[in-house]
Amino acid sequence: MRIAIDAMGGDFGPRATIGGLLLALKRHPELKPSVFGPKAELRSLVSELGGGATEASLLERLELVDAPRVVLQSTPPMEAFEDPSATSLYGMLAAVRDGEADAGITCGNTGALVALARRELGSVPGISRPAISTAVPTRKGGRCYLLDLGASVDVHARHLVDFAHMGALMARVVDGVAVPRVALLNVGIEASKGVARVREADALLKSRGGSDFDYIGYLEGDAIFSGSADVVVCDGFVGNAVLKASEGVAQMLMKRLQETFESHWSTRLVSLLARPALMRFKAQLDPVRHNGASLLGLNRIVVKSHGNASAQAFAFAIDRAVREVEVGLPDHLRVAWSQNAATPVISSIVTDDRVDSGSCDTAGSDGPSFQG
Repeated sequence: MRIAIDAMGGDFGPRATIGGLLLALKRHPELKPSVFGPKAELRSLVSELGGGATEASLLERLELVDAPRVVLQSTPPMEAFEDPSATSLYGMLAAVRDGEADAGITCGNTGALVALARRELGSVPGISRPAISTAVPTRKGGRCYLLDLGASVDVHARHLVDFAHMGALMARVVDGVAVPRVALLNVGIEASKGVARVREADALLKSRGGSDFDYIGYLEGDAIFSGSADVVVCDGFVGNAVLKASEGVAQMLMKRLQETFESHWSTRLVSLLARPALMRFKAQLDPVRHNGASLLGLNRIVVKSHGNASAQAFAFAIDRAVREVEVGLPDHLRVAWSQNAATPVISSIVTDDRVDSGSCDTAGSDGPSFQG
């Protein structure tokens, strides 16, 4: 399996990405990575972080491709879009575009990634916009796909409908959920609540044909982690804020729990006895284990890691890319959208008389919008 890695652009530079790649190579012996960045720096890090493996043996498994320019987190997306030449981000995308890699992974600038990926890779025919999606843990021990997380902050109702179909397909293909439960994130479950585009998307989803997923209506923010839905849909502004807030809460809980157990000798003793349960609790909540967001709707596989990802977190993003390659996610999207072209249930405009959520209204503008 061939993957392309943008080693630059993250908060911690190539040390985290190279470290994460080396961890992933241990878990996935079939990987053949191409790594893009300043070649001399990358080679030095491979030698330094390689552990017991020799530099020569590691370099037999991966290819270092010189890309001296870096798209920083602070780089305006349109600046990167207009002149991406010799950047590690563009090199990674070009390798995926040209079929030299089955998937690409980056922790770089989100806005630049979305802009360049749409241009270089293109979208699956019929999909109005790509969406960034990741899985969050739920109370019942499962997980829920949340999208969009920042690819589009200004959307029409039909984009939310497309996101619902893409998220449901993700849950079916990647997680094996036979009939995913899909919800729209809203400020309430009442019909009158929410902005116009959310109410219109609700009407469209209620009126759709087919049985590929179960649309359960509106969901409030406190229910995302309840396990009552397998997919939760929102625009990129809301989704990004929800994700970052939930990660902050998870980190605070783990920190406070650690401080509480370390505050006194008696609680330290209790923590030793409860260590197995505490480790399971940490594993379920730790944002590191859920790192890696999919850019759904493209013709090829691209996974976005957090910009502040550690080596361990970046390795989990690679795991996600590997899984999507194994199941052939873009192929499933193409089949689904080609079938729906004959029977238009995606982005169709129909309403019904459901009284508990939704009414047809006009949506906002359809101009391009990128979240950095």
